[in-house]
Amino acid sequence: MKKRTIAATLALGTTAVLGLAACSPPGSSSSTEALDNGDQSVVDMAVFNGWDEGIAASWLWKTVLEEKGYTVNLKMADVAPVYIGLTRDDYDVVLDTWLPVTHKEYVDKYGDDLTDLGAWNDEAKLAIAVNEDAPIDSIAELNDNADLFGDTIVGIEPAAGLTSAVQNETLPTYGITNLQLQTSSTAAMLTELKTATDKGENIAVTLWSPHWAYDAFPIKDLADPENTLGDAEGIHSFGGKSFTKDYPQLASWLKDFTMDNDRLASLENAMFNSGVDGSDYTDVVAGWIDENKEYVDGLTS
Repeated sequence: MKKRTIAATLALGTTAVLGLAACSPPGSSSSTEALDNGDQSVVDMAVFNGWDEGIAASWLWKTVLEEKGYTVNLKMADVAPVYIGLTRDDYDVVLDTWLPVTHKEYVDKYGDDLTDLGAWNDEAKLAIAVNEDAPIDSIAELNDNADLFGDTIVGIEPAAGLTSAVQNETLPTYGITNLQLQTSSTAAMLTELKTATDKGENIAVTLWSPHWAYDAFPIKDLADPENTLGDAEGIHSFGGKSFTKDYPQLASWLKDFTMDNDRLASLENAMFNSGVDGSDYTDVVAGWIDENKEYVDGLTS
């Protein structure tokens, strides 16, 4: 598999970079008072720009922790500076490390000063998806049914890793010559997906999970028996070099944290299709928590 695939794809996602409220300076948590549970009271949580699943998980934990008396600062940043910042305690934790492939180079380089808190989702993968009622279930069936999909696979950005994987691995491996991969943008792909599913029409798109589209639209992934799009990855939480010392209770909670694709997609869908401007999801996340109270209560039980 030609990865940096998922990472490149997600970096081109549809969520705008968040203009979050002013936060305390990097490294500030080390000087704050401790809570009764032994944790520092301020958590500086790094969030990768444009990575929807990390934005959603971070807002969930921000909301949960602030109910327990923490102050949580969400700090948007690009991938590389986050791992450097974790080693310096500029950030305390990031919830969006993809392993074993996507972020391997950073973990290999900085791992001695990082704390792996484990995978909270192990279903992250690339796919060609179709409408749920399409009469095929495998990529191997696409070429013989090209006319059902307008002889087109609707893709995303030309430079995305997912685009490269489909173009260079999937199409030649399955001998797909009757369909063309149409590239444009993630937003355009999602618009076409919505239009087709609203009309009850067949459509084939390049997609990845976790993604809110799986909650918003009636779609399914086509099987990839030749594994041209690679195996699933795990999404890990990683703390900085002082994390377990400064946050023993939070470290324990994050080690036990799990969230499957269906639940994550429902949170993303609630947030990113809520109509808010992206700077404050407080009310949206609170509403989602009310609808998923048993699960959320279990995060810190």
